[in-house]
Amino acid sequence: MAKQIQTDKISNKSLLLGRGQKRLAVFIGILLLSESVLAAPRQLSPLVQRESLRIAQQSASRGEEETKAAAERVFAEGDQLYKQRTAESLRQAIKKFEEALSLYRTVGNKAGEAVTLLVIGTVYSALGEKQKALEYYNQSLPLMPAVGDKKVEVVIFNNLGSVYDDLGEKYKALEYYNKSLSLSRVLGNKALEAFTLTNMGKVYSNLGEKQKALEYYNQSLPLFRQVGDRAGESLTLNNIGKVYSDLGEKQKALDYFNQSLLLYRQVAHKAGEAATLTNIGGVYSDLGEKQKALDYYNQSLLLSQQVGNKALEATTLNNIGGVYSDLGEKQKALDYYNQSLPLRLQVGDKAGEATTLYNFAILERDKGNLNEALTKIEAAIKIIEELRLKIGSQQLRASYFATVQNYYELYIDLLMQLHKTNPSQGYDAKALHASERSKARSLLELLTEANANIRQGVDPKLLEQERNLQQQLNAAEQNRVKLLQGQYTDKQLDNLKQQIENLITQLQQVEGEIRVKSPQYAALKYPQPLTLPEIQQQVLDDNTILLEYSLGENRSYLWLVSKTEITSYELPKRADIEAAAQAFYAQVKSSEIGSPEVGMKLSQMVLAPVANQLANKRLIIVGDGVLQTIPFAALPIPVSATSPTPLIVQNEIVTLPSVSTIAISRNQLKNRTPAPKTLAVIADPVFNINDERLQKSSFGQSNSRDSTALKRSLIDVGVTLQRLPFTRREAEAILTLVPENLRTSAFDFSASRLTATNPNLAQYRIVHFATHGLINSINPELSGVVLSLVNDKGVDEDGFLRLNDIFNLNLPAELVVLSACQTGLGKEMKGEGLVGLTRGFMYAGAKGVVVSLWSVQDAGTSELMKKFYHQMLEKKLTPVAAMRAAQLEMIQSEQWKSPYYWAAFVVQGEWN
Repeated sequence: MAKQIQTDKISNKSLLLGRGQKRLAVFIGILLLSESVLAAPRQLSPLVQRESLRIAQQSASRGEEETKAAAERVFAEGDQLYKQRTAESLRQAIKKFEEALSLYRTVGNKAGEAVTLLVIGTVYSALGEKQKALEYYNQSLPLMPAVGDKKVEVVIFNNLGSVYDDLGEKYKALEYYNKSLSLSRVLGNKALEAFTLTNMGKVYSNLGEKQKALEYYNQSLPLFRQVGDRAGESLTLNNIGKVYSDLGEKQKALDYFNQSLLLYRQVAHKAGEAATLTNIGGVYSDLGEKQKALDYYNQSLLLSQQVGNKALEATTLNNIGGVYSDLGEKQKALDYYNQSLPLRLQVGDKAGEATTLYNFAILERDKGNLNEALTKIEAAIKIIEELRLKIGSQQLRASYFATVQNYYELYIDLLMQLHKTNPSQGYDAKALHASERSKARSLLELLTEANANIRQGVDPKLLEQERNLQQQLNAAEQNRVKLLQGQYTDKQLDNLKQQIENLITQLQQVEGEIRVKSPQYAALKYPQPLTLPEIQQQVLDDNTILLEYSLGENRSYLWLVSKTEITSYELPKRADIEAAAQAFYAQVKSSEIGSPEVGMKLSQMVLAPVANQLANKRLIIVGDGVLQTIPFAALPIPVSATSPTPLIVQNEIVTLPSVSTIAISRNQLKNRTPAPKTLAVIADPVFNINDERLQKSSFGQSNSRDSTALKRSLIDVGVTLQRLPFTRREAEAILTLVPENLRTSAFDFSASRLTATNPNLAQYRIVHFATHGLINSINPELSGVVLSLVNDKGVDEDGFLRLNDIFNLNLPAELVVLSACQTGLGKEMKGEGLVGLTRGFMYAGAKGVVVSLWSVQDAGTSELMKKFYHQMLEKKLTPVAAMRAAQLEMIQSEQWKSPYYWAAFVVQGEWN
């Protein structure tokens, strides 16, 4: 897909340098009002004209009058060339502006120098020469105080953000945009605010945060309409269309693109028109209407060449090549890619360069040139890795990584196809390494950062800002809970949700700033994902084998790795595996015994190729996509049988987001002394004032139910939380297995957030939570476990232990057990896996975590947990072996034999 036109500059109304410089003021107003230097002059607002004239009249001249007049005259000549809006005239305009710059410097006119540098940078940016633009902006920035108007600072912050965005440095772009947004709001300048919001939306869109991008666009669009800026309005409409296109809503995208195109043509904005035409071409290409796509691309190409926008020209050439490749005209496609790539390099568009290299790789693969394709995709991935590390926010780094997973998928497929023809050359081992490179990279980095204490040495004010935002977020989420449990309007809920979204965004920005400014972070050396020899030496033993999966569009792969060898297998395509896995998941999370054919179908796909190599081994499962939510323990062993045997009968099973995470964890924790005490239990909290433990009449009657049907789940909190009576029985049974001096427990009102965040928990090797789970698959920061929501006086209190809280814990436990619903789930992000509670507890110091994959039933879970702890504490089994033994006991029980009761819980992390 083509990327939308970049917003390079925005409205400014006060950039005059000396008496009589009305022409310069008007020019700057035009230049910065629109989102490109190619905006029509008639778009200058009356407000800009009035402000420019006022400041021109107030400005004092400096230096010799003749030199100053010459500078103004040369600048005006540059203005006239600029208005011709062709590539050649813009080049000539730069020469004039350079001449004016020299004259302003001669008379010591710092304001004239500052603005002329800004103008030159802006023209270079419009021509697609972003590094040149950056040079001039950086010269202009320290001179801005001489201009004497804060609106100019907004402009240059925005322009710097725009250039860094185009250069692929998204986080640096956001840093400048945030400065621009804050200052524009202080000044009350709606036009500047609107442009900055649109620019920020574009960054978030490119980082994969589509909904967040829409939020920014939906803030900017009414502001543009309010100030009557049709060029800004058309840009935002175009960008909204791009989001909907990326989300697969093609007709909706076309509606927005057509609105944008009409407005761009009305204001004679050729660069904007060209960008929108390219985006429309992209939609038709995705819809299979290739000739129609070419028509739009060719219109765009002509316009982008006319205005000299090399970045947009490169994008369009790349897209035309893609269409010809789809049509089977490979040589024609190659010709267009060869035109696109040098332009990408010239303008410094690293992300675009990676895209074209990726397309080259597909083309060479389709022609049978696998080695040439491999060279291209390796070059593309090198760029991707460099861009990823420039993003300070881990959350944004992960969302960006999700947008480029197709690069790794192609890389793995190429390596495995080469392995077919050259089985002795180690291509399968390289493919396994590529699979590890594509998985859970943010988690690897988080585990490294946890050991480094990246908050050490950071400005205390920044840390206090983080704490304040976390407190505000917790309070806002608590208000949402209260609202959902009472009477409310849609507007009230929407306002609160928007407040929460804003706080999450602010918190992510501050956390990113902490990371970037941390001396510890600057010194970090992130470990690389493991190679085959490293996996075999650092992770596996004689009794343990790795099964790692990679799902692909055309075919998927499985690697089986033992201590001494690797074998690999081609599996069905992603869509087929997804369909079988979803059917199996739906079956096992139901208490009814389902058809054995459902599980067997999936098992034949993902286990059959290696079935004869698994007996009596511990299995390390690194799933991919939907396979991360599947309880492999319940999958039938893929052999012909009338009564299928679950895999857990013959194997211990551990699940990991990537095998590299366990090596990192072991390395970080290898010298840690185990905590002195054994077990801390937090269970049976009080959720509402109707609980029987609040006996005062003013609090009403008890509605607690001792029901085996209760589930420890909370997808949303729009229901009254019910007490889970079996959590207490479970906890009391577990506690009897540990001497009193080595255990602690918190029940009822004491099962609170305050208890869960108490530093004393660090004294215990096992920490057990038995309560409701709260899962937020949109904002994983709000996922957590639910503790007491009222105190013993019946007063509401914050009882949610959220992911952000967990990250801030110091919990050097050997094992954390989350005896609650769906605690192993979260937001699924391509390449990162399920972003949820497990990574929070691992960051806090836990070696292993026990979590659940669906809404577990209260009584059944209690029974499983009692058996699990008996095996672990009485029989001294490892957590993995203990979980297997407990699950086997459940299978043998008539009451609990359905996988629904026992298969939900999995052990993640360390197994020794």
